[in-house]
Amino acid sequence: MTKVTIYTDGAARGNPHGPGGYGAVLEFVDGKGQLHTREYSAGYKKTTNNRMELMGVIVALEALNRPCMVDLYSDSKYVTDAFNQRWIEGWQKRGWKKADKQPVKNVDLWKRLLAAKEPHSVTFHWVKGHDGHPQNERCDELATSAADGDRLMEDVEL
Repeated sequence: MTKVTIYTDGAARGNPHGPGGYGAVLEFVDGKGQLHTREYSAGYKKTTNNRMELMGVIVALEALNRPCMVDLYSDSKYVTDAFNQRWIEGWQKRGWKKADKQPVKNVDLWKRLLAAKEPHSVTFHWVKGHDGHPQNERCDELATSAADGDRLMEDVEL
């Protein structure tokens, strides 16, 4: 399986329900040792930071055209803890309810993320945001530029 490293970030201005965007950077080294990098970003008129964090992960995983071994780095505990602390398994068992019986937010995106993740072997890593990590800083730049852009889409779930 191809090894891919993914970095993602999300941003929202006036969170919640302000303009927002996501950024993702994918890196892989081919058989000749050549590094390949792809970047993805988009902005939305009204959204939340958590939705944009999820969208960065989703778009990056959906961009992979074959099963891969993925190291995914995010500065979002919301995303990384959902998998590393196994929250998502509990949410599913409880019919998308949290331990306190309240509904899980962003179920549409969690389901889309699970579908995008399914063919891959993904390890989630938390990285401290705004701490000088080059790829995380690039994702932040992509996300905030998209949020501040003039070609913003509608976030259908808001």
